[in-house]
Amino acid sequence: MTVEQNVLQQSKSQKHQQTFLNQLREITGINDIQVLQQALKDSNGNLELAVTFLTAKNAKVPQQEEATYYQTALPGNDRYISVGSQADTNVIDLTGDDKDDLQRAIALSLEESNRAFRETGITDEEQAISRVLEASIAENKASLKRTHPEVWSDSPNPYDRKRQDSCPVGLKNVGNTCWFSAVIQSLFNLLEFRRLVLNYNPPASAQDLPRNQKEHRNLPFMRELRYLFALLVGSKRKYVDPSRAVEILKDAFKSNDSQQQDVSEFTHKLLDWLEDAFQIKAEEERDGEKPKNPMVELFYGRFLAVGVLEGKKFENTEMFGQYPLQVNGFKDLHECLEAAMIEGEIESLHSENSGKSGQEHWFTELPPVLTFELSRFEFNQALGRPEKIHNKLEFPPILYLDRYMHKNREITRIKRDEIKRLKEYLTVLQQRLERYLSYGSGPKRFPLVDVLQYALEFASSKPVCTSPIDDIDASAPPSGTVTAQTIPSTTEQQGPSSSEIPSTSPVQRSVIHKPFTQSRIPPDLPMHPAPRHITEEELSVLEGCLHRWRTEVENDTRDLQESISRIHRTIELMYSDKSMVQVPYRLHAVLVHEGQANAGHYWAYIYDHHQRRWMKYNDISVTKSTWEELERDSFGGYRNASAYCLMYINDKEQFLIQEEFNKETGQMLLGMDTLPPDLKDYVKEDNKRFEKELEEWDAELAQKVQQEKLLASQTPRMPAPSSAPVQAGEPEYLEQPSRTDLSKHLKEDSVRAITKALAEQEDRSPETVMQMAIKLEYARLLKLAQDDPPPECDYRLHHAIVYFMQNEAPKKIIERTLLEQFGDHNLSFDERCRNIMKVAQAKLEMIKPDEVNMEEYERWHQEYRNYRETTMYLMVGLELFQKKSYMEALLYLIYAYQNNKELLSRGLYRGHDEELISHYRRECLLKLNEHAAALFESGDDQEVNNGLIIMNELIVPCLPLLLVDETEEKDIAAVEDMRNRWCSYLGQEMEPNLQEKLTDFLPKLLDCSTEIKGFNDPPKLPSYSTHELCERFARIMLSLSRTPADGR
Repeated sequence: MTVEQNVLQQSKSQKHQQTFLNQLREITGINDIQVLQQALKDSNGNLELAVTFLTAKNAKVPQQEEATYYQTALPGNDRYISVGSQADTNVIDLTGDDKDDLQRAIALSLEESNRAFRETGITDEEQAISRVLEASIAENKASLKRTHPEVWSDSPNPYDRKRQDSCPVGLKNVGNTCWFSAVIQSLFNLLEFRRLVLNYNPPASAQDLPRNQKEHRNLPFMRELRYLFALLVGSKRKYVDPSRAVEILKDAFKSNDSQQQDVSEFTHKLLDWLEDAFQIKAEEERDGEKPKNPMVELFYGRFLAVGVLEGKKFENTEMFGQYPLQVNGFKDLHECLEAAMIEGEIESLHSENSGKSGQEHWFTELPPVLTFELSRFEFNQALGRPEKIHNKLEFPPILYLDRYMHKNREITRIKRDEIKRLKEYLTVLQQRLERYLSYGSGPKRFPLVDVLQYALEFASSKPVCTSPIDDIDASAPPSGTVTAQTIPSTTEQQGPSSSEIPSTSPVQRSVIHKPFTQSRIPPDLPMHPAPRHITEEELSVLEGCLHRWRTEVENDTRDLQESISRIHRTIELMYSDKSMVQVPYRLHAVLVHEGQANAGHYWAYIYDHHQRRWMKYNDISVTKSTWEELERDSFGGYRNASAYCLMYINDKEQFLIQEEFNKETGQMLLGMDTLPPDLKDYVKEDNKRFEKELEEWDAELAQKVQQEKLLASQTPRMPAPSSAPVQAGEPEYLEQPSRTDLSKHLKEDSVRAITKALAEQEDRSPETVMQMAIKLEYARLLKLAQDDPPPECDYRLHHAIVYFMQNEAPKKIIERTLLEQFGDHNLSFDERCRNIMKVAQAKLEMIKPDEVNMEEYERWHQEYRNYRETTMYLMVGLELFQKKSYMEALLYLIYAYQNNKELLSRGLYRGHDEELISHYRRECLLKLNEHAAALFESGDDQEVNNGLIIMNELIVPCLPLLLVDETEEKDIAAVEDMRNRWCSYLGQEMEPNLQEKLTDFLPKLLDCSTEIKGFNDPPKLPSYSTHELCERFARIMLSLSRTPADGR
């Protein structure tokens, strides 16, 4: 065995040991590392026995002084989520005192592990992990069985699945596999890793017959991963299906798809497989040299553990991959790293004769790709289940790791000591400042400077010579009040006990003074309490002292605040000197988890190093993003989303993100040109299949169009209802098929204006009367536009011109609309109106094309049609809501809100009250959510299915609408309420079929994507006349005004 193989073997052994410790910690909830090590030692490395020791009622906890200190570094690259603690049923009972049982169990375990290793080539540690996983899965199998649901369903239209230009390709979620998408996309976007996978050739010796189980598993996975990466490079599809690679993974995890995999668990397993696959290839090609494994060189680093145990120093070098960091109790990534790099009492490192123990970790070699695993789950022993930590943790886009490097350990120790000293001093200053800002000894404390100011104001007040209760005129007290004469003066005698003094409330004083001063304080009563007797000399001395003391306190407070700010700044800049910014790592990917410990959804933010922007990879959806959005979803402390894994890359190692170039021409290789010949052919075949889908879809559509034409030609035409032609693009919001589609309501207004004009105008020529009628109608509509009516009386519904006026439409648009009104054919019912109609029509014909922009004219009328349509959606939605038909009301309210939002984006008076629609849309969703939850709780299969149909078809598609606008805090709170309602079921006992359905459904509910998916077609609206629309809208708005607002 070569030296390099020795190192790798030792590294794996250390990783497996750390894996056991992590497993024991999460399975049992015990965090004491010495207890875990002792249990592992007593069980001779058998994880099942160690779990039994720790969970047995009479298990003895080793004492601190008896336990040997662990002298190797604790951080490793393995972590598994809590998988339960039930051991295999064949395990020998170790809870008694029989030592023979223990020896027999250990011997049996060693015999089985050695036999398995000879047969499969898998170590006993790996088998132990597998046994614990299988035991946990067996324990939960009854409650977590399920089929393979698809979170994303394919659109029947292949054009919806077509890739746009060079947009990144997404990955389909084939059943709770968002963890797979997040990790694979993060690695795929590392160009060096992509090249290694795409150019991987399986070793010739293993192509015919794999030598052991590892090769039988890893080599097929590498083949599928190459195919998947090739499709991500050159596919014409918007997203691709990773099912074949996922199935191999699921078989390896042996979970039967029983739960979403933990991201760090999957990443660890993936890198282990890749490492093994490349090791096989490296050993075949080494030609006598040490085999170099590119996965090890890319993802693994080394650190030195320097420690002291009972006065004896030690040093150990360790290998690491994913570096675990605790989140709880820290505010940023540097604090987490500082805590992870120092364990125990590090003061003893610098002293020879100390009994204390401690150790430091120093990076000696950092990997090009550095992955931090943020431990956001902890085991709640009281509840017996893991819980997620939602604390906020900040991390920078550029991370300088110089302070953690072994070569800088001397200067870092000096800086750490200085920071420690500064923080101690800072604590003293903050305590002193607190005494100034919270002065006093009682429960209520005030800033000292304010206390002195109040004392100064009291001393400077005009002295009074009477008691505050003696100057109240109570000669004619109102009935029911107590006269002032019954209360003796406190200036002449001792006050009576509190039981003898009648209660005088502020209300009584108000009643006394109201007849004279309308509740104002009498002129001779001081505004504030004042001293009874004070001489000029006393006042002068007191004012001088208080002024001086106040100035001194202000100066002291300011000096303390400035000193604290300087120390904070000094600590922040402690590592900013040039020598400590030589090892920059740039944030490449952030893997985010939203939900609770038991269920949730994963997605990734990945930095596009060439476009210099962040991209959000959420299964099939790949969208542009920003650092602000990443902060919101990743830092934690906001909603239930937070970063779970951070991937940094060495900013000086450009080969990680550098594009490939043609060696002969020097041109950059892009897309299909980066693929090896076999993968290029594979992608071309898949693209041909997709192009065939497009062609078949086009042919099917063409056939449908031809059939519709044929059907239309065979259908006899109905006679037209009117001989008057309908011009293209004319307003459609009124009733008659004429130019302005004049309703009866507007016809009556026109006739009224004409009648009034005839009465006021001596010259009764049609043109003069028409001009006067238009003038009168314009004045009437202008008054309506300028009025401020109640919500139930919306004059914009009465006439388009009111809407135009309120939204400052061009004058030419308003004039032409009025001419259209008076030139309508409906005015031909009598001679006088017919003459005016002809004059108006003649005027319309005389308008030149350059005088009125007809495109703009049509835009204004189309917008008014949209406004009326939005009003109808709102009105019908509110009517249905009041009838408690929430399912029917929801779709109307959704379209009302979306259409209204678009209208309001052009102007304040172009739509309705957005808060009103938002409130009832939100209430509708909340009531439907409660109804669906009640159906789910019933346990009846049919009702449970109905409840989940409501959630999947109505609630879940609407959540992005509520989350898309960050300023709508009530909407965001409503989403959290709905999610928490369903997450509350996670710890409860329920039937296996309910658990299965809940596990299927929760990832969809917890999906944090704001991508708005397609809804059903808009609901059909009935035809309303203007009068009927105004009447029904007024009725529903009046009923709302009589209804409590429910927090609106």
